[in-house]
Amino acid sequence: MSHSANKPESQGSFVADIEQIRRRPRQHIEDGAVTSAYRGNRQTVIRVLNEALEQEHADKIAERITQLDGAPDLNPDTLTRRSHSEYVEGESLVDMIREDLVAERIAIESYNEIIRYLGDNDPTSRRVMEEILAKEEEHADDLKSLIETISHLEKQTREETQTTEQRQQPLKRAS
Repeated sequence: MSHSANKPESQGSFVADIEQIRRRPRQHIEDGAVTSAYRGNRQTVIRVLNEALEQEHADKIAERITQLDGAPDLNPDTLTRRSHSEYVEGESLVDMIREDLVAERIAIESYNEIIRYLGDNDPTSRRVMEEILAKEEEHADDLKSLIETISHLEKQTREETQTTEQRQQPLKRAS
C-alpha cells in the first residue's frame, strides 16, 4: 500500500504549517525563548523555580528563570526562608549522613511536585528539573550506600572489639 507524498498518513502523522511556524517567532521577538507555544503561567513557573533555587543546582535553574524573562532570587536570606529542608545536626557521622539523605529525599519530593506542576505546559523547565531530579536521586542512593557501608564497618569493629575483650579476660584472671 503506497501513500501519496502530499497525503498525510492517518495515524501518527505530523503536518505543520511551515509558513505559520516561521511567522510566529517574528512576532513578540522581545519575549526571547518564550514563544506563543508556551502554555505555562510564566509568573507562577518563575516563582516555583525560584523556590527550587535553594538546592545545589541553582545555576541551571537561574538560567531557566532568566530565559523566562524572570529574575533569579539568589538572596541568602530568602534562600534560607524558601528552603524545603531544615538543618538538623547529627551526633555521629552516620547521623550527619542520614540527615543529608533526608535533605536529598526532601529535594526529590519537591522536584517531583514541580515536575508534575509543569507537565506539558513548560517542557523545557520540566526537562531541567528532571535532569536535576536524576542527580538528586543519584546523590540519595550514594548516601544510602555510604550509610550502609559505615554501619557495616561499625558493626564489624564492635564485633572485633568484643572478641578481643573476650580473649583478654582469661589473661586478666590468670594474673
